[in-house]
Amino acid sequence: MIEQELRGALAALVDGLPARQASAAVERLISHYRGETPTGAPVLRRRADAVAYAAYRMPATFAAASAALDALAERAPGWAPASHLDIGGGTGAAVWAAARVWETSRTAPRPTTVLDWAEPALDLGRELASGADAVQATAWRAGSLRGSVPAMEPADLVTASYVLGELDADDRHAVVDAAARAARGAVVLVEPGTPDGYLRIREARDALLAAGLRVLAPCPHDGTCPLVVGQDWCHFAVRVARSSLHRRVKGGELAYEDEKYSYVAAVRGDLGDFGDLGEDAGAGGPARVVRKPLLRKGQVLLDLCAPEGGLTRRTVTRRDGADTYRAARKTDWGDTW
Repeated sequence: MIEQELRGALAALVDGLPARQASAAVERLISHYRGETPTGAPVLRRRADAVAYAAYRMPATFAAASAALDALAERAPGWAPASHLDIGGGTGAAVWAAARVWETSRTAPRPTTVLDWAEPALDLGRELASGADAVQATAWRAGSLRGSVPAMEPADLVTASYVLGELDADDRHAVVDAAARAARGAVVLVEPGTPDGYLRIREARDALLAAGLRVLAPCPHDGTCPLVVGQDWCHFAVRVARSSLHRRVKGGELAYEDEKYSYVAAVRGDLGDFGDLGEDAGAGGPARVVRKPLLRKGQVLLDLCAPEGGLTRRTVTRRDGADTYRAARKTDWGDTW
């Protein structure tokens, strides 16, 4: 329902955007995501930029944020955030994602604040949210994440999606530290599923652990990431239906694409709602499938990040029992095992 509302709102926006203007804005966005755009100015500078971003990128950002928040909800099934702070949230994709994962009632929507320095993105996010009950209780606040990070009101859930890559190293550190301080419950950070995006998440994960938080997903442990930098990177994928603008600009024939993303979800160790997870949340976590499973005749090969902190391959055959073999056949990249 939430996803349908979002897509409907986005479709209405694109109807009034000239194709040439949309294409130019999208090309500049693509250059930014490849790291070719300086970070000294907002990427979304005009309404046309914000509309192009929302139509071209917001569905993928929403899908990746939803997947990361789903992983947190799976590991903490008894918890739901009563408030939400979205840092660098732009048009609010993570706000819509949180509304999908933890439903709110029309009479009691979740108080949410989106902090971003791009006024056109905030204006558009406010416009998109105005017609959806689940995200109407959102405050759209202007503030730069460069230099001096503005004071942030505490919230149960703090998110930052696809924003760390826009910042230099000092500003990234400041934003992650501010997110850790503001989070009463959980912090979820999402970046593109590229080697550089993974490195930013890995760095942020270390900072969250140093701040006293515990990792719940995707890692089943709080130890050092076992992947060797330069040889592999931790990332996952979620399938996204392509918008009409996306197909028009890129000339793609497929009606979908796979959005690759990296993420970390961490929680406060002293929070009562998370107490049932144990003294060390990660130590008892299930293994995570870190690559696409290999299906062979009578076999399923699962590459796992194990609770003990290492990588291992599990081969599941019919000899493991019909239920186990069937479960392995249904297991996907990014699932727990």
